[in-house]
Amino acid sequence: MSHVLPQVSVCICTFKRPELLEVLLAELHRQIGPDAGVEFVVADNDPANSARPVLDAWADRLPLRALHVPVPNIASARNAVVGAAQAPWLAFIDDDESPDPGWLDKLRAAQAQYGADVVFAPVLPRYVPGTPDWLRLGGFFDRPRFATGTVIGTRDARTGNALLRAARVKALGPTPFDVAFGRTGAEDTVLFRELLARGAKYVWCDEATVQEDVPLARANASWLLRRSYRLGQTYLVSEIYQLRGLAWLLRAGGLGLRAVAQLVVAGVLALVLWPFSRIRSFRWLRAVCAQLGKLSALAGHRYHEYGG
Repeated sequence: MSHVLPQVSVCICTFKRPELLEVLLAELHRQIGPDAGVEFVVADNDPANSARPVLDAWADRLPLRALHVPVPNIASARNAVVGAAQAPWLAFIDDDESPDPGWLDKLRAAQAQYGADVVFAPVLPRYVPGTPDWLRLGGFFDRPRFATGTVIGTRDARTGNALLRAARVKALGPTPFDVAFGRTGAEDTVLFRELLARGAKYVWCDEATVQEDVPLARANASWLLRRSYRLGQTYLVSEIYQLRGLAWLLRAGGLGLRAVAQLVVAGVLALVLWPFSRIRSFRWLRAVCAQLGKLSALAGHRYHEYGG
């Protein structure tokens, strides 16, 4: 590995997807030359270390730091790559994503132009053959997009495609991602909320796109409804987890009452719209599941999506 300090650490957390990791590293290798001042930090969160053969094969071709985080917890894996990264900038990309040409250069250009501490960019769904037409038409895997330079908040913040100022993240301590959310999700939401509270500036870069395959295992109503349920849970938990006493009671109670009202409205609309538009009805059915997730979180239930 070069003795010159890299300017960007590309951070990847992987879990039981060595084939996808191989595709991602190959694409990054094509895009980012050896003299670009970039290192790659990969944490394998599989207890069986299934990414080891892939990482060993790439060790001579990329400036690569390979880590094994054997206890499944996405927050722990992210903390590991942050701790090992040496560059002043951290570029996060998921193991099931594929960057479009110029991805990293576009993130860095937006950061420089707008003086941002964090740059977020689009993750575009890539459907595989056999995906139902209604799912494509409904846009259920689409995420909001904004004009480049738009200042955004935590609602659209995520680590799936983002460039972060390392000093901001490391100032939060050795575990900037809260491991309490490492099996349920929302660890990145909590982190970005904290960074924003400390004055970090977030901007959007609409050109630095990555593609994410939507496997058939996810391209169905059941998976989408479970996802909405989990997101409802993690939203509520992330809203109240730092509160105590009366503040907790007021916030939790307010969110619970609002969830009940939204549950009733969403349920009625899902039923009313079903004969006219299955897609619109399904959107409201997802809202029903999200409210059920919030209420179940108040009751103490936790849905673990990660680490299975």
